Amino acid sequence: MSIGVLVAVLSGLFRLTYADDLNPVGANLYQMVTGDDSEGDRRHWDKLYNIKAYVYGKEPARFLKENSLFLQSLRNGRALDIAMGEGRNSVFLALKGFTVDGVDISEVALRKAKRLAREHRVAVTTIIADLANYKIKPESYQLILNFDYLQRSLIPQIKRGLKHGGVVVFENDTIGQLSNPGGANMRRDFLLNRGELKEMFKDFEILVYSESNNGAIAKASIIARKP
Repeated sequence: MSIGVLVAVLSGLFRLTYADDLNPVGANLYQMVTGDDSEGDRRHWDKLYNIKAYVYGKEPARFLKENSLFLQSLRNGRALDIAMGEGRNSVFLALKGFTVDGVDISEVALRKAKRLAREHRVAVTTIIADLANYKIKPESYQLILNFDYLQRSLIPQIKRGLKHGGVVVFENDTIGQLSNPGGANMRRDFLLNRGELKEMFKDFEILVYSESNNGAIAKASIIARKP
């Protein structure tokens, strides 16, 4: 992606509050810049986040905020935020009383996550790691978040990483995005197939599930509890 295109994309992002409200190009940004080269990914993300503004805003993802009541019984537990970025979801959880670990490949993003946590007078633990090689410690978390990041090989680890009764909150674009404006060039392997997210967690108790395409954004979202 050229610098000019990236700047144009970012200029549209800063006017928005929720990541879920991003225009199609913005919503698909990680599919456009993320490839199979780990060091290349790191450089792309560091460049993306290396600005004063918060690329995806400081508010938590809409799906997480609107369904936070399902997390009340887990408060004061330990949470993992996969691909935490600049920390908007991690800080939201910390404000709810969770002890939060956040993992991301971008050191720049993690510094901004720490800054956001200080603004809100909470603490989050940041872990810089390539998720392709990261191992989630089994039976360690009451809550695991995964927003706008799809690495299918992590699903078994997410399941093992949750304690019994623990909850996963997962949201990602679906293949419906390919037919939406700006979505034609997205990598299909970074998109969920129809019904795939529900199938992934069919062995869990599904508390919330939705799959929709409003013509701009195609998303699948789930909250599920480990039996």
